[in-house]
Amino acid sequence: MNLRVAVDQIRRHPSAVLLAVQLIGVLIYPYMDDSTPGRLAFETFGLLVLLLAVLSVRELPGPTWFVVSLAGAAAGLAIVDIFWHNVAVQAVSAVLHAIFYFWATATLLGYMLRDRKVTTDELFAVGATFTLVAWGFAYLFLLLQILQPGCFIAAVNSADPRTWTELLFLSFTTLSSTGLSDIIPITAQARSVVMLEQLAGLGYVALVVSRLVALTTLRTRGDT
Repeated sequence: MNLRVAVDQIRRHPSAVLLAVQLIGVLIYPYMDDSTPGRLAFETFGLLVLLLAVLSVRELPGPTWFVVSLAGAAAGLAIVDIFWHNVAVQAVSAVLHAIFYFWATATLLGYMLRDRKVTTDELFAVGATFTLVAWGFAYLFLLLQILQPGCFIAAVNSADPRTWTELLFLSFTTLSSTGLSDIIPITAQARSVVMLEQLAGLGYVALVVSRLVALTTLRTRGDT
């Protein structure tokens, strides 16, 4: 496969690229510790994810300039916080990240549900949308932890703030309904957000995944 064909495939399947990069992030985030180089690498990778999310939804209705500005502001504030640690900057950055990921989620949902034709990229979008929801709620958890220190506890180092990897793990386990594991919300507000994510996970499987599976099955039967 030459370079031109590879680029064409990426352009035709941006959701697949977004999903792949998100999954790579899950694997490499644990190696990006609290050191300055590690956090810079984390935020640089996060900016790449934001840009890929914009690429995935760029052809859909909506003000692209707005979401690009939103992504840039979120990443910029996160980078500022590395060198000038400030709770307000952290909180605003978390809010902007959450808004961006939920906006991208809603847009990709519209992309998948707008017709009865299931494309290869829409199938990849099922996984990409799931990761976007998980990232969005992880940033909401981060915001809660900033506003309510100690609202999430764990079996190990219970009194310490939960790391990004731990919050993302909580988000994935909650969204997929596989359980909370060793990370537990202990305040009413934290539990409320966790309950909302549980409902979002059930709704996603029931309404989106089941619909695409049914349409794919109908298409297969029609081909035969």
